[in-house]
Amino acid sequence: MNNFSKVLRYYSKKDVQDALLEESKKREVVGVYENGSFDKRPNILAYPDDIVEMVKKGVVSFHGSVERWSNPMSLETGMAPQQLDSLRVGWDLIIDPDCPDFQLSKITVKTLCEALEDHGIKNYSIKSTGGKGFHIGIPFEFFPKRIDDKKIEKMYPEAPKAVIEYLKDYVKDTLRERFLELDNPLKLAERVGKNIDDCIDEEGINPLKLVEIDSMVASSRHMFRLPYSLHEKSLLVSLPILLSQLDKFQKEDASSWKIKVEKKFLSGEIKLAEAGGLLVEALDWSKKYGRQEEKEEYKGPRRQLKEVPEKYFPPCILKILQGIPDGRKRSVFVLATFLQNMGWPWEKIE
Repeated sequence: MNNFSKVLRYYSKKDVQDALLEESKKREVVGVYENGSFDKRPNILAYPDDIVEMVKKGVVSFHGSVERWSNPMSLETGMAPQQLDSLRVGWDLIIDPDCPDFQLSKITVKTLCEALEDHGIKNYSIKSTGGKGFHIGIPFEFFPKRIDDKKIEKMYPEAPKAVIEYLKDYVKDTLRERFLELDNPLKLAERVGKNIDDCIDEEGINPLKLVEIDSMVASSRHMFRLPYSLHEKSLLVSLPILLSQLDKFQKEDASSWKIKVEKKFLSGEIKLAEAGGLLVEALDWSKKYGRQEEKEEYKGPRRQLKEVPEKYFPPCILKILQGIPDGRKRSVFVLATFLQNMGWPWEKIE
């Protein structure tokens, strides 16, 4: 069976069609071809036949807008912000950790979900992308209707961007700790295909240079792969999963012939403004630290970094610990800085 037949057979299933149509409500939807190019915009999915007809044209994947619109077909390229505001009736928070290493992606998703729970959010959604990563979603209904007398639907993209940037800083130290439990810095850099020099900063290994959590996912008319859509390259399904399934989840679990349409994405028991506390905290953080993040050290809340054991140190540091005949002063400086960044107290470093 060739790829076209596989794709058409998959999208001809009623449960798949129903899932795509449900998630497409009030969204701009665009088809993506096997080569990654996009079909015409704007477009919508209103009926099952819309899906089948687009597939017959060569569409493999379906992407939907992060924003929700009163009339998606009224969208035009180059519209002014005021015009977009008049059409926008909501937006969802989509967090998109991008990393070529599947295990690091899993660790990142788990850490971000724990951060959401720290802020009182229990009903977040997770789905595989069909590629090497995952999406985390919080539906628009979980946010308060207004912030300081401003309608929340008008606070796009600044509100979701603030949340994403805040969460990046909130999880940074925990991610560093968990990545170093998995591998030493040199191996971590190799995992993502980067030079070690491109993955470190004054604090040591920078986890946000190993995995990119880009707030540009919250930008005008940005699209994300819809749940139960196929991935245009891998032909794997963008499959909703539970956090409890994450550790054992493998890419092959999202094979189109294997999956069942059971779970929803961007759904859950809606509790009054469940994500309100996170949004307010993120906006306050953004006012204090957001514009200075490149110049000043972040001073907001972070989890305490635990002391990293010697068994996770890279070979060059272990060699210094064993003693070297030359360059002792420089070695002591390097070692002290490294140990401090690994969470060691000064008493133990001395």
